[in-house]
Amino acid sequence: MKSKVKIFVMALVISVTASLAQAQEQALFTTKSLTPETALRAVNAAMQKCRADGYQVAVAVVDRMGNLQAMLRDRFAGAHTPETARRKAWTATSFRANTSDLVTPTQAGTRQSGVRHVPGALMLGGGLLIDAGGSSVGAIGVSGAPDGVIDDACARAGIAAIEDDISF
Repeated sequence: MKSKVKIFVMALVISVTASLAQAQEQALFTTKSLTPETALRAVNAAMQKCRADGYQVAVAVVDRMGNLQAMLRDRFAGAHTPETARRKAWTATSFRANTSDLVTPTQAGTRQSGVRHVPGALMLGGGLLIDAGGSSVGAIGVSGAPDGVIDDACARAGIAAIEDDISF
């Protein structure tokens, strides 16, 4: 009988140890991030698209946590455009949505209008999420074109320039 109890206790210890090891593994996670060089390529491609279309803009890329990774401002872009581009990118990554998709549902009088009061949030078109393999790795923001639709198009060009590099 004692040997059966010993075997049971050993099996229980092994089971508990394995469960603890598995729980410890699940307590951590791994994320992917853009390299600064990749972020800079996206920023440059977006700015070149806007420039080719006749617009002077600023472009910012933030990481998945909203920290600025790369920024470019074209020579004649307004003084407000670098901060506006950064805020658009920050808003996209913070709310996990393209900023053009946030404009209407957050207008005054809607249930979600309160998010417009979040410090740093900017509900204007021109901020797009950057996804890699179904996971957000950051966002790109463009400011300076006459409207958010054009800013979005330039941001998409920035993402397209790095898409092959970040696909997995």
